[in-house]
Amino acid sequence: MLHVNPKMLGRLDELEKDLLARRDRAEREGWAGEIEGLNLTLALLPSKREESQRMARRPAVDLGIPKPRPRTLRAQE
Repeated sequence: MLHVNPKMLGRLDELEKDLLARRDRAEREGWAGEIEGLNLTLALLPSKREESQRMARRPAVDLGIPKPRPRTLRAQE
């Protein structure tokens, strides 16, 4: 699944224009399978745009660098 970097939101607009142009050509040429695939991609594009915008509003979280756990001594039996 494609995850879009929020910095690349403008690129989604370019992709949408290209997909619309490709669909127009597919309709002129009668490429039914291509039209179906392009329509599906165009239908999913708004949700991808919304997801990217939502990610852009979230602040980054610093998880830090993991540290090794201290060793524990086992009780001698």
